[in-house]
Amino acid sequence: MDLASLIGTLLGVTAVVGGQILEGGHIGQIVQGTAALIVFGGTFGAMLVSFPVQDIKKAIALIPLIYKNVNMDVRPTIDEIIRIAAIARKEGVLAVEGQRESIQDPLFKKTIKFVIDGFEPNTVKEIIDTEINIAFEEEENAGKVWEGAGGYSPTIGIIGAVLGLIHVMSMLNDPSRIGEGIAVAFVATVYGVGAANLILIPWGTKLKRKAAQRMLTKEVVKLGVIGIQEGLNPHFLQEKLEVFVEEHLRRDDEKKA
Repeated sequence: MDLASLIGTLLGVTAVVGGQILEGGHIGQIVQGTAALIVFGGTFGAMLVSFPVQDIKKAIALIPLIYKNVNMDVRPTIDEIIRIAAIARKEGVLAVEGQRESIQDPLFKKTIKFVIDGFEPNTVKEIIDTEINIAFEEEENAGKVWEGAGGYSPTIGIIGAVLGLIHVMSMLNDPSRIGEGIAVAFVATVYGVGAANLILIPWGTKLKRKAAQRMLTKEVVKLGVIGIQEGLNPHFLQEKLEVFVEEHLRRDDEKKA
């Protein structure tokens, strides 16, 4: 579980609701079905116009990833690569076929088959690069979907507020209802701005960040498969992969700083 994402979401929502209560209000004042329909229905409609349906489906499917930690420990993958490399070095690449079912990493299990089947090195590299790029683009596009939704919802919230004020204007002959009507009208703005800044934009940012993190294991697999195909010494290949991981993490830390 990614505690930072979970705590951040709960803290943001709790702070807004708690502030409303501390100000002397109550939750019922910010629970408005009509405002929710306008903001969330309108935002989803804008998403459908802006993005392909498959991107939206992927964005929804990846919501659980936001609240799960990305496993940055590539040691098991490296160990698996070195085990297969040792077999290929000692018994030949064809001997790896009998070990494929025991491989845990899906990308490694899939792409080592191309080496066993005798594909050209450049072809194998192109296939793996394509696999990696497609996976990265799908996850990054999912992040863009939520960021896009976060851009629409505040404006749609304003539309909801204006619609509410139009309704208030029709009640000018009853001054006792005007204050309540205005309060209800601005709930739509709260929904739009709150959803954008507490949920939608943070979801998009986190998904894009995790897409980049998940690239590490895939890049290690690519280097491992190419190394096995080139017949590299398993010890040298292990050192090469470890140096790559260290350099990647170092650059990642520099970006954070």
